[in-house]
Amino acid sequence: MTERIEQVTERELMRWSETLSALARTGLAFTESLYEKERYEEILLMAAEIQAASSLPIDVETLVDEWTKTIGHGVPGYVTPKNTVGAVVGNDDGEILLIKRADSGVWLYPTGWADVGYSPAEVAVKEVWEETGIKTEVVQLLGIADGMRLGFTRIPLYSTVFHLRAIGGELNPHPLECEDVGFFAEDALPEPIVGADHWGPRAFAAIRGETLQPTFDSVRVLPWEEEHHA
Repeated sequence: MTERIEQVTERELMRWSETLSALARTGLAFTESLYEKERYEEILLMAAEIQAASSLPIDVETLVDEWTKTIGHGVPGYVTPKNTVGAVVGNDDGEILLIKRADSGVWLYPTGWADVGYSPAEVAVKEVWEETGIKTEVVQLLGIADGMRLGFTRIPLYSTVFHLRAIGGELNPHPLECEDVGFFAEDALPEPIVGADHWGPRAFAAIRGETLQPTFDSVRVLPWEEEHHA
């Protein structure tokens, strides 16, 4: 047991914290019992204390206050992961469309929050047009992934990525969201770039015309099954 505790990573701490926080906030959204509310509020405090044990400069009271503000009532208060949609866009020269994000200064394929009123594929087309000025058509779904599990995000987030083909338009970076945009060959990717070792091979395989099966995270041993795998 002691060895297992020593092996706990910061990524696992964040996952445990966000999971407990989601359970507590969802419970607070549905319960009418004062006693249950007190228990859920205590769990919420414990979740914040877990995050405070990480290397991040986190204030427990501030985090609890931020979480509390998100609590709804009933179904609207059911806490679920945020959703983003990404677009791997290729051109006739086999290059990939990348943006230099204004918020972080790193290069990545166009991606953004899933908007209400649009399907995921529509969001992908819309995001590319708004961020880069390039018109596209959807070719295939590349996959969906848990950002926290991969270590790409610190909040619960699912990322759905599509392969799109450029069919028109001109490069025109969004003045608020992008520092720069461009098409790049596989052997000439710009720096700094995030996660290219992870998504690059599949992205360029799709751009070359390969039909790929969508990827998804493998199923781990679930908490209620662990006793059967001990």
